[in-house]
Amino acid sequence: MSTPAPISGPLYDEFIKSPKVRVIDQDGENLGVLYTREAIAMAQEAGLNLVEVSPGADPPVCKILDVGKFKYEAQKKAAAARKNQKTQEIKEIKMRPNIDEHDYQTKMKAIARFLEEGDKVKLTLRFRGRELSHGELGLKLLERVRDETADVAKVEQLPRLEGRQMLMVIAPK
Repeated sequence: MSTPAPISGPLYDEFIKSPKVRVIDQDGENLGVLYTREAIAMAQEAGLNLVEVSPGADPPVCKILDVGKFKYEAQKKAAAARKNQKTQEIKEIKMRPNIDEHDYQTKMKAIARFLEEGDKVKLTLRFRGRELSHGELGLKLLERVRDETADVAKVEQLPRLEGRQMLMVIAPK
């Protein structure tokens, strides 16, 4: 009776290709380098499997443990890592070059909140009509934002003009 080859996960028992392996027993003690057949026999004697935990090592490192439990714990670890990872979003703040002071402060609070949450902020400055001929006002405004957020953020994309709008991207430090 032959068992099917493992589709995913670590190699175990007779699927281990290496002739010699470094063996660690179920208590975590290093038993040294043994022939794979000897190690499999020891594992079966203990009612467990010989599982390859570090195939890249020379010789590969194998542990004597229950392969089902090992796969389950690896799956739980991967799920926990996925749960804890934060995807970084790009939030957009739109302004005008002649923004009022109170409106500016409101936008700055939103920028601070986004940066605190770990998101990048894309600042879009839209020019209308003749405002475009005063690009330096927009640049001055974006530099003011940069200076006020300097302690918590870094400029990822310097201000640049694209058509009728000026863009700048800042990211949390």
